[in-house]
Amino acid sequence: MQIFYYLAAFLLINRLGKSFKFTPTWIKWRSVLTFGQWGVLAVYVAVQIWLKGSTGAFVGSTLLLGVVWFINKEEDFISFKAFTEAHYPLIATGFINGIAMLVNRDFYDEHRNIFEIIVAAAFIWIFARWATTKKQTEEIRQAAERNAQLDILVTQRTAELTQQKEELEKTVIQLQSTQEQLIQSEKLASLGELTAGIAHEIQNPLNFVNNFSEVSAELVDEMGEELKKGDIEEAMAIAADIKQNLQKIRHHGQRADGIVKSMLQHSRASSGQKEPTVINSLADEYLRLAYHGLRAKDKMFNAEMITHFAENLPPVNVVPQDVGRVLLNLFTNAFYAVNQRKQTDGAVYNPIVEVSTSLEKNSVKIVVKDNGTGMPENIKDKIMQPFFTTKPTGQGTGLGLSLSYDIVVKAHGGTINVDSKENDYTAFTITLPL
Repeated sequence: MQIFYYLAAFLLINRLGKSFKFTPTWIKWRSVLTFGQWGVLAVYVAVQIWLKGSTGAFVGSTLLLGVVWFINKEEDFISFKAFTEAHYPLIATGFINGIAMLVNRDFYDEHRNIFEIIVAAAFIWIFARWATTKKQTEEIRQAAERNAQLDILVTQRTAELTQQKEELEKTVIQLQSTQEQLIQSEKLASLGELTAGIAHEIQNPLNFVNNFSEVSAELVDEMGEELKKGDIEEAMAIAADIKQNLQKIRHHGQRADGIVKSMLQHSRASSGQKEPTVINSLADEYLRLAYHGLRAKDKMFNAEMITHFAENLPPVNVVPQDVGRVLLNLFTNAFYAVNQRKQTDGAVYNPIVEVSTSLEKNSVKIVVKDNGTGMPENIKDKIMQPFFTTKPTGQGTGLGLSLSYDIVVKAHGGTINVDSKENDYTAFTITLPL
C-alpha cells in the first residue's frame, strides 16, 4: 500500500501542471514541476531498493506532506489549495501505519486488512474531491456565461435609460444651481456667526506669541551679559529658557494657524474630498468659536460648556468643512436656545450646553444637548425641512438643519436624530460611519 503515497504525490504535481498549462504560471513553474514528478519516482524507486517496512510509509507520507506544503505556501497556486487539503487524510494514514508497525508489529499484521482499507479509502477520497472540484469549476463557468448574458441585458437597458437621463440632466442642472445659491446663503449666514468667535479665539494665541517674544528678547540680552562675564553655566540655563519659550511660541502660532485654516475651510466651497478627521478636535474647535461668536453679539450672554470626549477615538473619514458646518449649526442653535430661556427664567436658570462623543460598533456618535427652550412635539418632524425655522423672522434662514441632514445622511451615510422636551432640553444625536 506504500505506492499510494508516492502515486498521490506524482498525480498531484501532474494535475497542478495540467491546470496551469499554457499560462504564465506554467511557464514560471514548468521546470520545478517536471523535476518534482521525476523526484517522486526516484524516491519511490530508492525506497523499494533500500528501505523496507514502516520506513517506506513514513517516507511516502513525508514526501506527500512536503508537496502539499510547497503548493499551499505559493500564492501562484492559491486556487489549488482546496484540492491539496484532500490529501491530509492519506498523509495521516501513512504516519499512523508507520507508527503501528514500529510500536506493535503483531497488532499491525493482525489488522493489516483494516489499515489497508483505510489507506485505500483515503486515496479514493482524493479522487472524489477531485471530481467535486471539477463540478464546481463547471458551475462557475456556467455562472460566468449567465453573467455575460445579464451584462448584455444591462447594456440594452442602459441604452434605453440614457435618453431619459439626458432629458433629466437639464432639470438637474437647474436645480443644482438653485441649491448652490441657497447653500451659499446659509454658508454666509453661518460665517457671520463664526467671524466674531474667530477674532476672539485668535487673539489669545497672538497674545502668548507677543508676550513670549518680549520675554525671549530680554533673556537674549541677559545671556549676552552672562557670556561677557564668562558664566557659561548661567548662559546655558538662559538658553534653555529661550528654547522653551520658542516652543511655546511655536505651539500658540500653530494654534492661531489652525483657527485661520478652520475659517478658510468653512468659508470656501466644499471640495467633497473626504479625509481622516479627529472629531474631538473638530467639535471642540467649533464649540468655542460658536460660543464666542454669540458672546461678541451679546456681552451679557454666558453659558456653561461641558464636554465628554471619548478617549482614543479613531479618525473618521469625512469632509471636515461640511461636518464642521453641521456642528457649528447645532452649537449655534443650542446657545440660542439657552440664551432664550435665560431671558425668561432669569438668574435661577443655569444655561448648559453639553457635547459628547463615543465609539459604537462601526460608527462615531456625537451628541449635542442643551437645557434650553426645547421644542413642542408637533414640530420635531418638521425641523429638517428646508426653510422651516423656529426663530423669529430675520434671525434664521430655515436651511441650517436641512443642510445638516443632507451632509450627515446623504453625503456621509450617517444619521441625525433629535430628542426634545419643551422648556426642558433638546439633544441632537449624529452618527458617522467609520
